[in-house]
Amino acid sequence: MRAGDRIFQNLTTGAGIFVVALIGLIGLFLLIQAIPALQANKVNFLTNHGWSTNDPANMSFGILDLLEVTVATSVVALIIAMPVSLGIALFLTQYAPRRLARPFAYIVDLLAAVPSIIFGLWGILVFAPAIEPFSKWVNDTFSWFPLLAPGNVAPSVRGTIFTAGIVLAVMILPIITSLSREVFERTPTPHIEGALALGATRWEVIRTTVLPFGKAGYVGASMLGLGRALGETIALAVILLIPQGKNFDWSLFDGGSTFASKIAANYSEFNNEVSAGAYIAAGLVLFVLTFLVNFAARSIIGKKGD
Repeated sequence: MRAGDRIFQNLTTGAGIFVVALIGLIGLFLLIQAIPALQANKVNFLTNHGWSTNDPANMSFGILDLLEVTVATSVVALIIAMPVSLGIALFLTQYAPRRLARPFAYIVDLLAAVPSIIFGLWGILVFAPAIEPFSKWVNDTFSWFPLLAPGNVAPSVRGTIFTAGIVLAVMILPIITSLSREVFERTPTPHIEGALALGATRWEVIRTTVLPFGKAGYVGASMLGLGRALGETIALAVILLIPQGKNFDWSLFDGGSTFASKIAANYSEFNNEVSAGAYIAAGLVLFVLTFLVNFAARSIIGKKGD
Protein backbone atom coordinates (compact mmCIF):
# COMPACT_ATOMS: atom_id res chain seq x y z
CA MET A 1 0.00 0.00 0.00
CA ARG A 2 1.29 3.42 -0.92
CA ALA A 3 2.13 5.91 1.81
CA GLY A 4 -0.61 8.30 0.65
CA ASP A 5 -3.23 5.53 0.69
CA ARG A 6 -2.12 4.43 4.16
CA ILE A 7 -2.36 7.98 5.49
CA PHE A 8 -5.81 8.45 3.97
CA GLN A 9 -6.99 5.11 5.38
CA ASN A 10 -5.75 6.01 8.85
CA LEU A 11 -7.42 9.43 8.69
CA THR A 12 -10.79 8.02 7.64
CA THR A 13 -10.59 5.24 10.24
CA GLY A 14 -9.71 7.77 12.91
CA ALA A 15 -12.62 9.99 11.87
CA GLY A 16 -15.04 7.07 12.15
CA ILE A 17 -13.71 6.09 15.58
CA PHE A 18 -13.90 9.72 16.72
CA VAL A 19 -17.59 9.99 15.76
CA VAL A 20 -18.49 6.75 17.57
CA ALA A 21 -16.47 7.78 20.63
CA LEU A 22 -18.09 11.22 20.65
CA ILE A 23 -21.58 9.72 20.68
CA GLY A 24 -20.57 7.41 23.50
CA LEU A 25 -19.06 10.28 25.51
CA ILE A 26 -22.22 12.37 25.08
CA GLY A 27 -24.33 9.50 26.40
CA LEU A 28 -21.91 8.95 29.29
CA PHE A 29 -21.94 12.65 30.18
CA LEU A 30 -25.74 12.71 30.24
CA LEU A 31 -25.85 9.61 32.43
CA ILE A 32 -23.30 10.93 34.95
CA GLN A 33 -25.05 14.30 35.22
CA ALA A 34 -28.47 12.65 35.62
CA ILE A 35 -27.56 10.22 38.41
CA PRO A 36 -27.74 12.72 41.36
CA ALA A 37 -31.21 13.88 40.31
CA LEU A 38 -32.43 10.32 39.80
CA GLN A 39 -31.17 9.39 43.26
CA ALA A 40 -33.00 12.37 44.78
CA ASN A 41 -36.21 11.59 42.89
CA LYS A 42 -39.05 10.44 45.15
CA VAL A 43 -41.19 8.84 42.41
CA ASN A 44 -40.65 6.41 39.56
CA PHE A 45 -38.86 8.27 36.77
CA LEU A 46 -40.28 6.11 33.96
CA THR A 47 -43.92 5.72 35.02
CA ASN A 48 -44.82 8.96 36.84
CA HIS A 49 -46.74 11.77 35.11
CA GLY A 50 -45.86 14.70 37.37
CA TRP A 51 -42.88 17.03 37.21
CA SER A 52 -41.79 19.06 40.25
CA THR A 53 -38.13 20.08 40.42
CA ASN A 54 -38.31 23.54 41.99
CA ASP A 55 -37.23 22.26 45.41
CA PRO A 56 -34.00 20.18 45.19
CA ALA A 57 -34.80 18.67 48.60
CA ASN A 58 -38.19 17.40 47.45
CA MET A 59 -37.77 16.23 43.86
CA SER A 60 -40.54 14.29 42.15
CA PHE A 61 -40.45 13.98 38.38
CA GLY A 62 -41.39 11.44 35.75
CA ILE A 63 -41.20 11.31 31.97
CA LEU A 64 -44.35 9.39 31.07
CA ASP A 65 -46.26 12.49 29.94
CA LEU A 66 -43.23 13.83 28.06
CA LEU A 67 -42.72 10.52 26.30
CA GLU A 68 -46.37 10.20 25.31
CA VAL A 69 -46.65 13.76 23.99
CA THR A 70 -43.35 13.45 22.11
CA VAL A 71 -44.45 10.22 20.45
CA ALA A 72 -47.96 11.53 19.70
CA THR A 73 -46.82 14.74 17.99
CA SER A 74 -44.14 12.91 16.01
CA VAL A 75 -46.49 10.15 14.86
CA VAL A 76 -49.15 12.67 13.79
CA ALA A 77 -46.51 14.57 11.83
CA LEU A 78 -45.20 11.40 10.20
CA ILE A 79 -48.67 10.15 9.23
CA ILE A 80 -49.35 13.45 7.45
CA ALA A 81 -45.89 14.04 5.97
CA MET A 82 -45.18 10.57 4.55
CA PRO A 83 -47.95 10.36 1.91
CA VAL A 84 -47.62 14.05 0.99
CA SER A 85 -43.85 13.71 0.58
CA LEU A 86 -44.29 10.55 -1.49
CA GLY A 87 -46.76 12.30 -3.79
CA ILE A 88 -44.52 15.34 -4.25
CA ALA A 89 -41.43 13.21 -4.89
CA LEU A 90 -43.24 11.07 -7.48
CA PHE A 91 -44.71 14.15 -9.16
CA LEU A 92 -41.32 15.85 -9.44
CA THR A 93 -39.52 12.77 -10.76
CA GLN A 94 -42.17 11.06 -12.90
CA TYR A 95 -44.74 13.60 -14.06
CA ALA A 96 -43.54 17.19 -13.92
CA PRO A 97 -41.61 18.63 -16.90
CA ARG A 98 -38.02 19.56 -16.08
CA ARG A 99 -38.65 23.31 -16.36
CA LEU A 100 -41.29 22.97 -13.62
CA ALA A 101 -39.70 20.23 -11.51
CA ARG A 102 -36.43 22.04 -10.84
CA PRO A 103 -37.82 25.33 -9.42
CA PHE A 104 -40.55 23.47 -7.54
CA ALA A 105 -37.90 21.23 -5.95
CA TYR A 106 -35.92 24.31 -4.91
CA ILE A 107 -39.00 25.76 -3.21
CA VAL A 108 -39.60 22.54 -1.28
CA ASP A 109 -35.93 22.38 -0.24
CA LEU A 110 -36.06 25.99 0.95
CA LEU A 111 -38.65 25.01 3.56
CA ALA A 112 -35.88 23.19 5.41
CA ALA A 113 -34.01 26.49 5.81
CA VAL A 114 -36.89 28.27 7.57
CA PRO A 115 -36.02 28.73 11.29
CA SER A 116 -38.06 26.71 13.77
CA ILE A 117 -39.22 29.82 15.60
CA ILE A 118 -40.83 31.09 12.39
CA PHE A 119 -42.79 27.85 12.06
CA GLY A 120 -43.81 28.13 15.70
CA LEU A 121 -45.05 31.70 15.39
CA TRP A 122 -46.84 30.92 12.13
CA GLY A 123 -48.41 27.86 13.71
CA ILE A 124 -49.84 29.56 16.80
CA LEU A 125 -50.68 32.98 15.31
CA VAL A 126 -51.82 32.12 11.78
CA PHE A 127 -52.42 28.42 11.26
CA ALA A 128 -54.14 27.57 14.56
CA PRO A 129 -56.79 30.33 14.24
CA ALA A 130 -57.35 29.36 10.59
CA ILE A 131 -58.14 25.72 11.37
CA GLU A 132 -59.99 26.45 14.62
CA PRO A 133 -63.48 25.95 13.08
CA PHE A 134 -62.38 22.66 11.51
CA SER A 135 -60.76 21.52 14.76
CA LYS A 136 -63.92 22.29 16.72
CA TRP A 137 -66.04 20.43 14.17
CA VAL A 138 -63.80 17.36 14.37
CA ASN A 139 -63.74 17.52 18.16
CA ASP A 140 -67.53 17.87 18.43
CA THR A 141 -68.44 15.35 15.73
CA PHE A 142 -66.01 12.56 16.63
CA SER A 143 -65.67 13.12 20.37
CA TRP A 144 -66.80 9.51 20.91
CA PHE A 145 -63.46 8.36 19.47
CA PRO A 146 -60.75 8.46 22.20
CA LEU A 147 -58.10 10.06 19.98
CA LEU A 148 -60.49 12.91 19.13
CA ALA A 149 -62.11 13.33 22.53
CA PRO A 150 -62.12 16.73 24.30
CA GLY A 151 -58.61 17.49 25.49
CA ASN A 152 -57.00 18.74 28.67
CA VAL A 153 -56.73 22.31 27.35
CA ALA A 154 -60.45 22.69 26.52
CA PRO A 155 -62.35 24.81 25.67
CA SER A 156 -59.49 26.17 23.57
CA VAL A 157 -58.43 24.03 20.62
CA ARG A 158 -55.30 26.02 19.87
CA GLY A 159 -51.96 24.81 21.10
CA THR A 160 -52.96 21.15 20.89
CA ILE A 161 -51.14 18.08 19.62
CA PHE A 162 -53.43 18.22 16.59
CA THR A 163 -52.12 21.66 15.63
CA ALA A 164 -48.53 20.92 16.61
CA GLY A 165 -48.50 17.68 14.63
CA ILE A 166 -49.64 19.40 11.43
CA VAL A 167 -47.04 22.17 11.79
CA LEU A 168 -44.38 19.56 12.54
CA ALA A 169 -45.42 17.68 9.39
CA VAL A 170 -44.72 20.80 7.33
CA MET A 171 -41.30 21.05 8.98
CA ILE A 172 -40.22 17.48 8.16
CA LEU A 173 -41.83 17.51 4.71
CA PRO A 174 -38.75 18.85 2.84
CA ILE A 175 -36.45 16.28 4.47
CA ILE A 176 -38.52 13.27 3.42
CA THR A 177 -39.35 14.76 0.01
CA SER A 178 -35.77 15.68 -0.89
CA LEU A 179 -34.29 12.30 0.02
CA SER A 180 -37.14 10.36 -1.59
CA ARG A 181 -36.81 12.41 -4.77
CA GLU A 182 -33.12 11.62 -5.03
CA VAL A 183 -33.80 7.90 -4.57
CA PHE A 184 -36.58 7.80 -7.17
CA GLU A 185 -34.40 9.66 -9.68
CA ARG A 186 -31.87 6.83 -9.50
CA THR A 187 -34.31 4.20 -10.73
CA PRO A 188 -32.46 2.48 -13.63
CA THR A 189 -33.63 3.91 -16.94
CA PRO A 190 -33.65 0.47 -18.67
CA HIS A 191 -36.19 -0.74 -16.09
CA ILE A 192 -38.51 2.18 -16.83
CA GLU A 193 -38.07 1.91 -20.60
CA GLY A 194 -38.65 -1.84 -20.46
CA ALA A 195 -41.92 -1.40 -18.60
CA LEU A 196 -43.07 1.27 -21.06
CA ALA A 197 -42.12 -0.97 -23.99
CA LEU A 198 -44.39 -3.67 -22.57
CA GLY A 199 -47.30 -1.22 -22.67
CA ALA A 200 -47.33 -0.20 -19.01
CA THR A 201 -49.01 3.07 -18.09
CA ARG A 202 -47.12 5.72 -16.15
CA TRP A 203 -48.76 4.60 -12.90
CA GLU A 204 -47.91 0.95 -13.62
CA VAL A 205 -44.28 1.97 -14.20
CA ILE A 206 -44.25 3.72 -10.84
CA ARG A 207 -45.90 0.79 -9.08
CA THR A 208 -43.73 -1.94 -10.61
CA THR A 209 -40.33 -0.25 -10.96
CA VAL A 210 -39.94 3.09 -9.18
CA LEU A 211 -41.56 2.21 -5.86
CA PRO A 212 -39.92 -1.23 -5.45
CA PHE A 213 -36.53 0.31 -6.27
CA GLY A 214 -36.93 3.29 -3.94
CA LYS A 215 -38.95 1.91 -1.02
CA ALA A 216 -35.90 1.32 1.20
CA GLY A 217 -34.72 4.88 0.64
CA TYR A 218 -38.22 6.19 1.26
CA VAL A 219 -38.43 4.34 4.58
CA GLY A 220 -35.00 5.67 5.53
CA ALA A 221 -36.02 9.21 4.63
CA SER A 222 -39.18 8.87 6.71
CA MET A 223 -37.19 7.63 9.70
CA LEU A 224 -34.84 10.58 9.31
CA GLY A 225 -37.88 12.86 9.34
CA LEU A 226 -39.11 11.08 12.48
CA GLY A 227 -35.77 11.75 14.16
CA ARG A 228 -36.12 15.41 13.25
CA ALA A 229 -39.63 15.48 14.68
CA LEU A 230 -38.63 13.83 17.95
CA GLY A 231 -35.99 16.47 18.63
CA GLU A 232 -37.91 19.59 17.57
CA THR A 233 -37.79 22.20 20.30
CA ILE A 234 -38.67 25.85 19.75
CA ALA A 235 -41.65 25.44 17.42
CA LEU A 236 -43.39 23.03 19.78
CA ALA A 237 -42.49 25.13 22.83
CA VAL A 238 -44.31 28.04 21.17
CA ILE A 239 -47.33 26.07 19.95
CA LEU A 240 -48.19 23.56 22.68
CA LEU A 241 -50.24 24.77 25.63
CA ILE A 242 -49.38 23.42 29.07
CA PRO A 243 -52.44 21.83 30.75
CA GLN A 244 -53.26 22.68 34.35
CA GLY A 245 -53.83 19.70 36.62
CA LYS A 246 -54.72 17.10 33.99
CA ASN A 247 -52.35 14.58 32.43
CA PHE A 248 -52.08 13.65 28.78
CA ASP A 249 -54.89 11.21 27.95
CA TRP A 250 -54.09 10.28 24.34
CA SER A 251 -56.38 12.81 22.74
CA LEU A 252 -55.13 14.85 19.79
CA PHE A 253 -56.79 17.84 21.44
CA ASP A 254 -54.62 17.57 24.54
CA GLY A 255 -51.81 19.98 25.24
CA GLY A 256 -48.54 19.17 26.95
CA SER A 257 -44.78 19.24 26.55
CA THR A 258 -42.35 17.14 24.56
CA PHE A 259 -38.91 16.27 25.92
CA ALA A 260 -37.22 19.07 24.00
CA SER A 261 -39.84 21.76 24.62
CA LYS A 262 -39.91 20.95 28.36
CA ILE A 263 -36.15 21.34 28.63
CA ALA A 264 -36.14 24.58 26.64
CA ALA A 265 -39.02 26.13 28.60
CA ASN A 266 -37.40 25.53 32.00
CA TYR A 267 -33.81 26.60 31.43
CA SER A 268 -34.11 28.95 34.44
CA GLU A 269 -33.80 25.91 36.75
CA PHE A 270 -30.40 24.97 35.35
CA ASN A 271 -28.55 27.07 37.95
CA ASN A 272 -29.09 24.21 40.39
CA GLU A 273 -27.22 21.00 39.59
CA VAL A 274 -29.83 18.66 41.03
CA SER A 275 -32.74 20.35 39.27
CA ALA A 276 -30.75 20.55 36.04
CA GLY A 277 -30.00 16.85 36.39
CA ALA A 278 -33.71 16.07 36.10
CA TYR A 279 -33.83 17.74 32.70
CA ILE A 280 -30.56 16.08 31.69
CA ALA A 281 -32.16 12.73 32.58
CA ALA A 282 -35.06 13.60 30.27
CA GLY A 283 -32.52 14.56 27.61
CA LEU A 284 -30.83 11.18 28.06
CA VAL A 285 -34.12 9.40 27.35
CA LEU A 286 -34.59 11.53 24.22
CA PHE A 287 -31.00 10.71 23.20
CA VAL A 288 -31.64 6.98 23.55
CA LEU A 289 -35.01 7.24 21.79
CA THR A 290 -33.45 9.03 18.81
CA PHE A 291 -30.65 6.46 18.69
CA LEU A 292 -33.16 3.59 18.65
CA VAL A 293 -35.15 5.24 15.85
CA ASN A 294 -32.04 5.58 13.71
CA PHE A 295 -30.99 2.02 14.53
CA ALA A 296 -34.43 0.78 13.49
CA ALA A 297 -34.16 2.77 10.26
CA ARG A 298 -30.84 1.16 9.43
CA SER A 299 -32.27 -2.29 10.18
CA ILE A 300 -35.31 -1.70 7.95
CA ILE A 301 -33.15 -0.38 5.13
CA GLY A 302 -30.84 -3.39 5.46
CA LYS A 303 -33.74 -5.84 5.24
CA LYS A 304 -35.25 -4.00 2.27
CA GLY A 305 -31.86 -4.04 0.58
CA ASP A 306 -31.58 -7.80 1.04
